Amino acid sequence: MPNHNHYRKNYWLIITFAVLASLLFIIALGFAKKYARKLVENEFVGKKIDVLDKNIESYNDLFFNKIPEVSFYQGYLDSNSAFIYADSVLKKYAFVKRILFFDAYVSHTPTGLGITPRAVYQFRRDCPKSQVIYRANSGEKFDIRIADDFNSMAARLASFIDIADTSRSVNNDEINKFFYAVIPEKITYMNIPRKEDIKAYKQFVESEIDNNSIYEQDILSYYIDPQDLKLVNNHPELYEKIEIKPLFYATLDTDPDLLTTESPLPGALASYKIYFSANRNFLIKEVNRRFMPLALMISLGYLVLFVIGYLIYRNISFNNKMFKLQYDFVNNLTHEFKTPVSVIKIAGNNIQSAKELKEDARKLYGKILDEEADKLNNLLNTLLSFTQIENKSIKLKYEKVNLKDFCEKIVNRYQLKYPGFDLQYELKDVSTLHTDQVLLGSVFQNLIDNAYKYSEEGSKSLKITIFRQKKQIMFKFVDKGIGIPRSELINIFKKFYRVKSQYNQQGSVGLGLAFCKELLNFMDGDIQVKSTLGKGSTFLVTLPYVH
Repeated sequence: MPNHNHYRKNYWLIITFAVLASLLFIIALGFAKKYARKLVENEFVGKKIDVLDKNIESYNDLFFNKIPEVSFYQGYLDSNSAFIYADSVLKKYAFVKRILFFDAYVSHTPTGLGITPRAVYQFRRDCPKSQVIYRANSGEKFDIRIADDFNSMAARLASFIDIADTSRSVNNDEINKFFYAVIPEKITYMNIPRKEDIKAYKQFVESEIDNNSIYEQDILSYYIDPQDLKLVNNHPELYEKIEIKPLFYATLDTDPDLLTTESPLPGALASYKIYFSANRNFLIKEVNRRFMPLALMISLGYLVLFVIGYLIYRNISFNNKMFKLQYDFVNNLTHEFKTPVSVIKIAGNNIQSAKELKEDARKLYGKILDEEADKLNNLLNTLLSFTQIENKSIKLKYEKVNLKDFCEKIVNRYQLKYPGFDLQYELKDVSTLHTDQVLLGSVFQNLIDNAYKYSEEGSKSLKITIFRQKKQIMFKFVDKGIGIPRSELINIFKKFYRVKSQYNQQGSVGLGLAFCKELLNFMDGDIQVKSTLGKGSTFLVTLPYVH
């Protein structure tokens, strides 16, 4: 007996591999879920800049676009034009609560440069008209808080004139340093003077000439309420809630599942911050969205791994089956050779030891030697032909075959060989065929031998019907044999395979039907089988019809 241990399927190894692969798969999914959660939490902190930028767009538009429009008036804003301008600001920017307009002029004084307010106007959203809160000739006192804004801008203008270069335009750094004053909740802006105005102002400072000219200069203060900034959550998948909070606000919520982050607001909004919050349960949907592609990739990876494992398992199983088939084939082939060789040896020894042979004995031994030699020859021819067909080393020899003569010869031969075998044939509307007569004869021989061998005594019969169907010729072999189990039908055309029954425990190597299948494939044909256990089998051979 062969050593099967080398080929034995180790089911425990397969189970261990499956368990370990499953555990690794679960662990990988766990790490992927943890990574997705960490990624979302990191983005929860990182994406706040996007939200901040989105929500200060209106503030930046006011600061960089709307406020500098004041300079277009070149200092000649009056109460009416200032009202129109302020109204447009208040309507567009909800966070601007009120605007003060300082209608000022610059002139030469004994001390140099003088900046004096004519009047101060206030514009509010809830007031349809401008309010005069200071007029120079009214005798009113200048409110100290308002005066601070004015004096601060006057000092900035004086500082700018000291360093101003009249040969070039005012640059952005100088604009931000001298013409803007930004403190929490307030922006004060002064229009940028023309080059000619700057030259005159420098002359005032240097007191080079007495000049009674007056130059217009406008100053506006914008009062900002950051809490009226319209918030837009452009990352709703990350932030459950965004709010404007005081800069030093600290939440009292102690929920460990509450994630929070914050971002201070710039410029005049700096006394407040945007406060972001979200519960971990709220982020589950986004975590799952990030997790699904990772899970899909891991699943595909493990699917490939399992496919590879299955292919290895199938290859091992196939090799194991092939080993068993080849082992059975060697055993059967040995038996097939051993039987005729033993008979030949016995007959040869009897002939050698006999002093003289009678005519009857000589004929008997001659017949025995001839039959056993034929068996050996047929077996070797089958093996050789099988190998040649598999390797495509032979060529088809087409010739015109008279099907009636072809069938008559076969029937006559088998009636002599098996006198009790009921073998019949029938031709339906077909008489000739162009094919390889030798190969077709081999198919007939194998199928007829099987019909005889796998039938019980008293029911050994086979009917062959030949007919055309479209562009094909059909050969139907119907016997009344023992039949083939349904579970075996898919295997009977495999090389070395033998159906397990009392009829093939001896004398079969499992090549007959496999040989027929290879022959017919080589001839561009096919073979199919239908069988009922205990009632018989029907083999249908198909070949291209060339007459």
